[in-house]
Amino acid sequence: MAARAAKVPLALLTRLPDGAQLLVPGDAVPEALAAEARAAIDADAARNVTIGNETWFIAPENPPLRLIIVGAVHIAQALVPMALPLGFAVNVVDPRRAFATEERMGDRVTISGDWPDEAMAALKPDARTAVVTLTHDPKLDDPALEVALRSPAFYVGSLGSRKTHAKRVARLTEAGLTEAEIARIAAPVGLDIGAVTAPEIAVSILAQIVSARRGGPKKRAEG
Repeated sequence: MAARAAKVPLALLTRLPDGAQLLVPGDAVPEALAAEARAAIDADAARNVTIGNETWFIAPENPPLRLIIVGAVHIAQALVPMALPLGFAVNVVDPRRAFATEERMGDRVTISGDWPDEAMAALKPDARTAVVTLTHDPKLDDPALEVALRSPAFYVGSLGSRKTHAKRVARLTEAGLTEAEIARIAAPVGLDIGAVTAPEIAVSILAQIVSARRGGPKKRAEG
């Protein structure tokens, strides 16, 4: 139960048909079964497995996916309602009070008016968190990136052209981030689908986030 309280990924294993249950991590479990449990956690999908003469139903219990958006701009307005049905809990960070409002972002997001470095430190991005900065303002984007790039966040993206990103790289290098940390930034942000409008850019960003979470593009099944 400590794992549940700490909101760490775990799997509940139920033996069929007698209903005996185990937790991974937590209980002593044969390695073959533990490996199947870890695979279910990584895939975020339940499965039945047979190990030896026993059949188990494995139900992963992962912490919520989170999307932290820095900048309550037009792209954010389009991105929020797209991310929610995919299971993301959305946090919008913007100290500019005129932008960061429920009227603009909706009532299903958590809005922070703190400065991005403070907000990000409080939010503590984890391995199930995606972070995207959209303000085009280094005073807001860079502090958020410094926290995100030193966190386990599975995705970090930042809006801006290649020229803008080159300047960003120089600033972050000056701030002490390593080349490997900076290389984690998806920039220009989003998949290259020729997006122009705010909703199109939001689609490209969310597609890239899903791709990062699922391990990159995969060939569609035929038929």
